[in-house]
Amino acid sequence: MSIRKTVTLFTSIAALILTACEGDFRSRAQGAINEIIVVMDSTQFDSKTAEAIRATYGKYQFHMLNPEENYDLSFTDIRSNSQLDRLKGMKNVIFAGVLDDSTDVSRAIRGFLDAGVEQKVRNGESFAFPIKDQWYKDQYALILSSNSDSALAEKIINSERSLMADVLERELSRWTYDVYEKKEQTQYSDSMWAQHGFKVRVQHDYIARIDTSDFLSFRRNLEINDRWFWVWWKDDVTDINFLDSDWINATRDSLNQQYIKGSTEEKYVTTEYNDRIKMRVNSFQKGRYLAYETQGWWTMTNA
Repeated sequence: MSIRKTVTLFTSIAALILTACEGDFRSRAQGAINEIIVVMDSTQFDSKTAEAIRATYGKYQFHMLNPEENYDLSFTDIRSNSQLDRLKGMKNVIFAGVLDDSTDVSRAIRGFLDAGVEQKVRNGESFAFPIKDQWYKDQYALILSSNSDSALAEKIINSERSLMADVLERELSRWTYDVYEKKEQTQYSDSMWAQHGFKVRVQHDYIARIDTSDFLSFRRNLEINDRWFWVWWKDDVTDINFLDSDWINATRDSLNQQYIKGSTEEKYVTTEYNDRIKMRVNSFQKGRYLAYETQGWWTMTNA
């Protein structure tokens, strides 16, 4: 989101652009965005390394009412050269094993790495090697290797944050590509920029609904459920000391009651507050701008 005035944005979609290489006519890698194929020797599926991979990439997140894993992990061995070729065509694939083992997976790993890199692994200097778009377009492959099972597991656990940041960056690019692949409605973002000094990217199937002097809403009508987002802003703010979780929640609920209605005027959306569902408020710096993110559930009042 580009900003040239002070803006408070409650609901937005952050995006990066995935730029395809010109002249690359290879097929796109197969598989779901949230699935990772882990290639290990079958005797190591319960090893320390396998458990470290599960604890990192399969770690449960509590963003929703029911916790969900970061990624769906599927473990497999190399059973033939043709199967290896298929594995090399997956969207997210990890090859993990002890470098100098005699297994097919370890032999494949040595084949992926040159002599200099192998020596760095043996010296304990490196253990993780992402190879993006190596065999297919839109592919994230990762080689994990060390001198022993316990050493590799320890390195994975100690590097959880950087390992996850790498794959999440690719995931965000993919979601952005999927969201805007059909068509992006740039007339909306251009209008926001020209009239208000900020812009939010709008995908092809959202319809503009409410447009006031300080509030915009967009709705996407689906058979199963509707999706919508809205933006409210306040210009010429010089002091943001009033910004805290109480103000954010109260302002959002007030705007929801005013603009986000149900089938009758008495029905409106509000945040659900109870002991079972905890609101989360996070703050972070984006360039020179301070941003707040709230996570929670909504409910229909007077339903």
